[in-house]
Amino acid sequence: MKQAEFWRQSAACFISGKKEVLIIRIKKGKARTKEVVPKERINNQIVATNVRLIGADGRQIGVVSVREALRRAEEADLDLVEISPNIDPPVCRILDFSKYYFEKEKKAKEARKKQHEVEVKEIKFGPNTEEHDFNFKKTNAIKFLKQHNKVKFTVRFRGRQMAHKELGYRVLDKLKAELAHIVDIDSEPVSDRNLLSMVVSPKKEIDRILAKETKQPEAASTEIPAAVEALEPNPVTTVTEPENQE
Repeated sequence: MKQAEFWRQSAACFISGKKEVLIIRIKKGKARTKEVVPKERINNQIVATNVRLIGADGRQIGVVSVREALRRAEEADLDLVEISPNIDPPVCRILDFSKYYFEKEKKAKEARKKQHEVEVKEIKFGPNTEEHDFNFKKTNAIKFLKQHNKVKFTVRFRGRQMAHKELGYRVLDKLKAELAHIVDIDSEPVSDRNLLSMVVSPKKEIDRILAKETKQPEAASTEIPAAVEALEPNPVTTVTEPENQE
């Protein structure tokens, strides 16, 4: 059985009104993917009178009637696929549609894997956050920024703390100063009732900046032995005088 015939048998057609609709069932291992209705019109679904035809070998054939294009596709035991429907006349190509659709979906899936969905991670502080807790939360923020996510810093005020919002501004100003080399400020501190918030996003070169920072301590550690050696006193040489001989 030819490969084209195999793929064609993996497709099911049914009639919806006067239009022929193709549903593709493509095997993937032992499981089957969901049945989908492709966007491209193929074979008898093509409504144009004339089409600009591309052969199965990729050669430009030129403008022909859709009937002639269907005849050529049938002779090649392949499908006529409308690949550019929005021009006049539309461009059609003779190919194995099921194989074409499989490759197209595979490329789209790979492209989706490479995409990174940006999330906004929130880190909460108090106006009197201690230094240790501040540094711990700042480290978590850097971790999120390294993952190329945005970070929302929020200071929450409780009870009488509402009268001292300047303490919350100090916390956010300190974060801005200590993270200025790796972040861009998306929104300056905004006060909303008992909350004070600020949103930052990672700089485009954040990976290079952080990689450079990790190399610097290593370089410094290799210079310590040399510095220590320079500080050590010169070894003392003891000279023993010969005894007087009588």
